Amino acid sequence: MLPSLGFSEMVLLGIIALVVVGPKDLPLLLRKLGKWTAKLRGMAQEFRTGFDELARQAELDELKREVEALRRTTSMGSFGSELQKPLGTIESYAGVQSPPKPDPAPVEPPALDAPLDEAVSAAREDGAAQVASARSAP
Repeated sequence: MLPSLGFSEMVLLGIIALVVVGPKDLPLLLRKLGKWTAKLRGMAQEFRTGFDELARQAELDELKREVEALRRTTSMGSFGSELQKPLGTIESYAGVQSPPKPDPAPVEPPALDAPLDEAVSAAREDGAAQVASARSAP
């Protein structure tokens, strides 16, 4: 409706229209005013629909140009040559160096000193004695 008109202004306009046009012709005037409003709304909707259609068409044309540009720059031959290349190792793709390979000769553990051997066996005997005493205690 009319956002700048309040209720009091609309009543004033109605009274003026009633006095100027008269009570007999006022319904005909309101009916014609309604038809004109409907025609204006229809034309506005038609304009909006046409504008939206033009925008969609322009968007489709732009997408078509992008697809054609991609087709020109990308050839299937480059895909074929890329597929025929050998694959690298995971390390080469990750940028990680592979660890050095171990020496084929086995390394013998160093010989234990005699005092160390005696200390280990004494600790084992002590541990066994403690377990035995813990089991016998009620």
